[in-house]
Amino acid sequence: MSHELVGLIGLDREEVTELKARVECRLVSFDMMPKVQLRDQHLYLARFGTWDWVGPVTKVVFHGIFEDDLPGIAALALWGGQCLPSASGLLDCRPRIANMARVRRVSRFATLPRSYTDAETTFRTDTPSVAKWGEWHCGVGKERFTGEWTAQEPSLIEPFIEGEAVRVTAIGDTLFQLRLGGDDWKKSIHHAGADFVPLNSDLAADMRHLRDHFDLAVCAADYIIAADGNPHLLELNHVPNVTQFPAIRSAYLDLAAQWIAEPPAVSPVLPIGHF
Repeated sequence: MSHELVGLIGLDREEVTELKARVECRLVSFDMMPKVQLRDQHLYLARFGTWDWVGPVTKVVFHGIFEDDLPGIAALALWGGQCLPSASGLLDCRPRIANMARVRRVSRFATLPRSYTDAETTFRTDTPSVAKWGEWHCGVGKERFTGEWTAQEPSLIEPFIEGEAVRVTAIGDTLFQLRLGGDDWKKSIHHAGADFVPLNSDLAADMRHLRDHFDLAVCAADYIIAADGNPHLLELNHVPNVTQFPAIRSAYLDLAAQWIAEPPAVSPVLPIGHF
C-alpha cells in the first residue's frame, strides 16, 4: 500500500467506501469542513471539536459546500498541493457574487445584465427579476419579484427569463447535459422531471472554456434557454451534485479513483526568507 495520505472532504459515506475499495493508499475522510493547518509547507487536517491533526496530507479530494468554508479553501490554495478540483478554482468560484463577476468575463453566454443591491437596501425595477443572495445554491436564496424588493444580505439581481433550464456538468473530459425540472419557476436536478438531454455543442464548448479557465475538473454550469433559442448562463457551480444520476456518479468516482492513483506531483521546496 502507498504511504500517501489523501484527504476526502465532503464526500458521502457511500462514495468514501467505494473509493477506499478502489485505491491503494491511506484515506482520511471528513463529512464536514475540517480544521486546516499549514506547517513547514505541509498540510494537516482535523475534525471540528478535536485537536487531533492528521497529516501530512498528500492530496485532497474536495466535494462539499459548508458554512464559513472560504478560509479553509483559501488555506488549501495557499498550500498549493494537489487538490481535486483545484483549490484556486474553488476559491475563485465559492463566493456567489464574486463568482459571477469572474464568470461574466469568461463565458460566451453570460451577457444578461446583472444588478446589485447591498444589505438592508430596497431595489426597485419594473422588469420581472430574480434576486439571489447567500452561498448555498440549490434553489436556496432566490426570490422572483417585480417592483420593490428589500435585501437582507448583499444580493445579485438579474432579469427573469422564461425558458428551459439546463445544466452542463463536467467530470474531467466527460460532459453531461441535463434538463432541470420543477413545479414552478425554480428548477432543480433533484426534481422527478430532471433528465439527460443531448449535449448542445455550443454549451459544451462554453463549459470546457469555463472548466479550463478556472481549473475545475469537476463543475457545472446552469443555463436558461430562452424562447428565441439563445442560452443565458445563470451560474457556475464549483461543487455540483454528482450522486443524483448513476452515470454522473460513476464518472466522478472513476475520475477521483484515477486521480488518487496517479503519482503525486513533486513540488519544489521554496526558500524561506525575503530576497
